[in-house]
Amino acid sequence: MERTRWALPTILSVVLIAAACGGSGGTQAPGAGSGSPPAAEGTPAAEGTPAAEGTPAAEGTPAAEGTPAAEGTPAAEGTPAAEGTPATGGEKTTFRLTTWAGEDEAKELQELVLDKINAEATDFEIVHEPAPGDTYYTKLQTTIAGGTGADFMWLSQEFVAGYASRGALLDLTDHLAAVDNAAASLDGYFPDVVAPAKYQDRVYGLPWIAQPVILYYNPTIFDEAGVDPPDDTWDWAKFRETAVELTKDDQYGFTANGWPPIQQFIWQAGGEVITEDLASSPIDSPEAIEAAEFYKSLVWNEECCPTEEVIAEQGFGEMFKGGKVAMFMGGAADTFDGLDVVGASVVPKGPQNRANLSYVAVTAVNSATQNPELAAKALAALTDGIHHWKIVAPRPELATAETILASIPEQWKAQKEGQVEAIVTATEEMRAFNVIPRHQEWDGLFWSDFQDPVFHDKSTPAEAAPTARQKLEALLP
Repeated sequence: MERTRWALPTILSVVLIAAACGGSGGTQAPGAGSGSPPAAEGTPAAEGTPAAEGTPAAEGTPAAEGTPAAEGTPAAEGTPAAEGTPATGGEKTTFRLTTWAGEDEAKELQELVLDKINAEATDFEIVHEPAPGDTYYTKLQTTIAGGTGADFMWLSQEFVAGYASRGALLDLTDHLAAVDNAAASLDGYFPDVVAPAKYQDRVYGLPWIAQPVILYYNPTIFDEAGVDPPDDTWDWAKFRETAVELTKDDQYGFTANGWPPIQQFIWQAGGEVITEDLASSPIDSPEAIEAAEFYKSLVWNEECCPTEEVIAEQGFGEMFKGGKVAMFMGGAADTFDGLDVVGASVVPKGPQNRANLSYVAVTAVNSATQNPELAAKALAALTDGIHHWKIVAPRPELATAETILASIPEQWKAQKEGQVEAIVTATEEMRAFNVIPRHQEWDGLFWSDFQDPVFHDKSTPAEAAPTARQKLEALLP
């Protein structure tokens, strides 16, 4: 099962989201998270969410020692971030871009986006310096602190606030207002997608993907069991009932291990994990407890899902592509090698709504870049190019069936064409995390003090939530 970063005219997060299921088309964004265990193989971990949105703080997160330039020192004094200088004598200014793109994705980015931009631009060019792998953020922090950081950088949604709070990112608010490019206007984005790109109501980057979570299913398993496949009438009860019905021998109805993120279920119950004003973490609310109880009825529960041991042996995503799991929640760009046909539906509706995680990634600008005005112009051009390459573009005018269909590579057309309606519909109720500067620390605590003990039957949600809430709220701004 692979999560390919498609060339658009196309995420999360979450969670989330790259080769979310061990594919070859792109690379998984480096570890981060919002409340789940370290990214299991097969989770839409990030283009779709760097590590399933929710891993305990990864090495090199902004909260950890060695974060980008300490507050008030954006980069080493006297060391420009930009490779080039303002254009003179007809020369172009060179801006450096660092990303977590792997070999195939980097090749697509160069050929489908950067080559076109560089050919058309008269005053700048963008040079790509990919840094794939789990050490991406460690390398990024080291170069920023040393004054040699790239001008542009990819950041998963949960990193922007932390980097901005420490002075590592350029405040783009005024610079973007002067740029004549649709991608520079945040009014043209899905409203909820814009929030992760802001810190204290100032803009520190442009979102380049907003990938909703959808429910994939194996039609063959449903047909053989004589069971109707998922549709938009399904609620939690119908979903779990069907997952139990389809579980027999070494076949399972669903799979969960911290992915999909529990936050999605809490939102669907009308609850929240970090409120919009970033003032509280009400994980002990009746809504949050209801959602946690439902999620606990799924995760590693052999009535409907593989156990932790089975997943470790056979692989989280591998089980779905191997025909051993009937339903799988993944990012909208996921593709599944080994399966000819994969159905798709919106996720089941909770007690209050059908919210789903939108994995959001942002391109931010180093605060030490030498030409902020031109950098904003180049950033807008880069972002617009990616919006016509990635699924799903974070702008409603581009998140359409027509645009998505036009982007599907030939080898995946048979599998993905029938999923487009579900993808488009999912964007209507997708939402991103409410992010705080110390988000990686918050993630780690949310896992270690709430999810892990609940999932391993060491505590009930009602028992674990009050104490965990106190610790989580101590990390809020």
